Amino acid sequence: MNRFFIGFVKFTGWLPQLICFRTKTYYQNKNIQGRNLQGPAILISNHTSVFDYAVFLFTFRKCILRYQMAEIMFKKNKFVTFTLNNLGGILVDRNSHDFTFMGESEDILYNGGVVGIFPEGRLPLKGEERPLPFRPGASYLAMKTGVPVIPIYTNGSYFQRKRARIIIGTPIHPEDHINSDMSDKDKIQELNTVFRNKIVELEHELKRQTKK
Repeated sequence: MNRFFIGFVKFTGWLPQLICFRTKTYYQNKNIQGRNLQGPAILISNHTSVFDYAVFLFTFRKCILRYQMAEIMFKKNKFVTFTLNNLGGILVDRNSHDFTFMGESEDILYNGGVVGIFPEGRLPLKGEERPLPFRPGASYLAMKTGVPVIPIYTNGSYFQRKRARIIIGTPIHPEDHINSDMSDKDKIQELNTVFRNKIVELEHELKRQTKK
């Protein structure tokens, strides 16, 4: 991660992203959670496009987001690899049994940082129900570290006439949904259900607010 590089990207990319995304941000309760992220925290959202990360990068421009990213993103070309490494991307190799990325994510959280995760693990295919079932990574980290989880829903409207719209939800505190009597497997399953239901709830809330 290169803080100077991150600042450079946010400064030079500000105008282009306004033109490409024209993002409008809504809130479930702005008094509880706005665009100023205070770490440690885990950021989760639905996954609509490879540009989701770029939208969040500028939405939370005062915060350094360390996002878990699939190995395919690091294999596109040398420029993309260089950019993602310097932005602090956390490599997740879905084709191996290497879970180094989980340890790296834990270290970031324990040091007060913000880790972003797309719990669906991949982009949905045409015709699939959205959001896809959530994978256990975000739930495991939340269970292990106890940090709050901030949910976001995006409509994925990028490079279109309709502007991109996202809604930031109120933080989810793991301890409110799990207890010491539960097995780790049950804790992860319960948090997965809570997280996915929250994203669906935010989708409905965004539709409600945009109808006003």
